[in-house]
Amino acid sequence: MEILENTMITDIIKASLNKSMSYNQYRTLVTSLVEQQSTTGNEKTEALIDYTKMNDRRMKRWDKTVKLSADAIDRISKYSQNVTWLVLTESWCGDAAHIMPVINKVAEQNDNIDYRIVLRDEHEDLMNQFLTNGGKAIPKLIMIDNETNEVINTFGPRPSLATEMVNVYKAQYGKLTPEFKEDLQRWYNKDKGQSTIEDLVNLLY
Repeated sequence: MEILENTMITDIIKASLNKSMSYNQYRTLVTSLVEQQSTTGNEKTEALIDYTKMNDRRMKRWDKTVKLSADAIDRISKYSQNVTWLVLTESWCGDAAHIMPVINKVAEQNDNIDYRIVLRDEHEDLMNQFLTNGGKAIPKLIMIDNETNEVINTFGPRPSLATEMVNVYKAQYGKLTPEFKEDLQRWYNKDKGQSTIEDLVNLLY
């Protein structure tokens, strides 16, 4: 049964990779959607279109400003296994706008890391294999060994420090309020991608 399940997941991943895009292609897509007053995903609401606009600006900023420490660069560049980081996302997702550019900066440091992107709503089969607490939370990074096609690890939808903040807040108040979501955006801005970098480096070792 387990072998059958693993084969099924491998097939789903393979099919998704065939339709995946690079980070540059993703950025071009998001920018063109902004020009068209549109968004990725099954729903095209005004709110989601506005989030896509905001996220395009966020990603532009992070593409320019994310910095890696000398130690992080050293550790990433020494990683010798050949892997793919396949990430599920959507252009309207606030967490993704802060995280996707950071993943790109890390992947750029090592040719052994192939960073590929697919849209969640177009790849439901894949998303359903990598739920977070039963939910289709994004961004979700799936780390695949390119030689064996096995899933080695996953990351997301948030860096571990932000996940802890969310869990504590949910336990206390039952759900995430708009105020908390604003606080979380401020946290991302203050953190400057460093927590995500740390988690991604830990993913490699």
